[in-house]
Amino acid sequence: MSAAPVIRPYRPGDRDAVYDVCVRTAHLGGDSRHIYPDTELMPSIFAGPYLHLEPDLAFVLDDGERAVGYILGTADTAAFVQAYRASWLPMVRDRYPAPDGPPATPSDEMVGLMHDPERMLVPGLEDYPAHLHIDLLPEHQRQGHGRTLMRTFLDALRRKGVRAVHLGMVTANTAARAFYDRLGFHEIPIADPGPLTYLGRSTEWAARPAGPAGRHGAGQSS
Repeated sequence: MSAAPVIRPYRPGDRDAVYDVCVRTAHLGGDSRHIYPDTELMPSIFAGPYLHLEPDLAFVLDDGERAVGYILGTADTAAFVQAYRASWLPMVRDRYPAPDGPPATPSDEMVGLMHDPERMLVPGLEDYPAHLHIDLLPEHQRQGHGRTLMRTFLDALRRKGVRAVHLGMVTANTAARAFYDRLGFHEIPIADPGPLTYLGRSTEWAARPAGPAGRHGAGQSS
């Protein structure tokens, strides 16, 4: 009998497995390769920058052979955006040059997002300075691993003195929304959220769903 998967800190050797999980969950929780054929593209936006800039906030679900899920993020979105532009973007811009016109394909649209890290500075999220992405391969979902990954990440944020965290999810991903609701996240009203819904919660795991100052019902990756 194989050992139960375990959650542990990210190691550099996990990079390829984390990228693979990202690709296979990047389209509403499912495989994105038919939409984004370059398998480095989505991870270079939604995983790689966090592994490079804040590896101490990256954790993986290890099935004994490889990472089959992860949670990663930043403790300070504003500082992360600055570091992304200064340190991460120069590492990927040769492969993904900034677009010089309107996007013609879904991949072009994603490259545009890659070159616009300031999009993460959404007015209305200031009380939720941290943000995260969480993804699990489908065969490892609905087994409690997502909850444990989330608790691990929130504990790490709390040790850094961070009181609240947010995430942005594609509004159409109703399965992800149900998962976050169960974990005590609440919707954060945003003036123009586009295709995303923004959710937030306290980093205190035992807390009832509340805003960053502990107000119940104040509006709380995948």
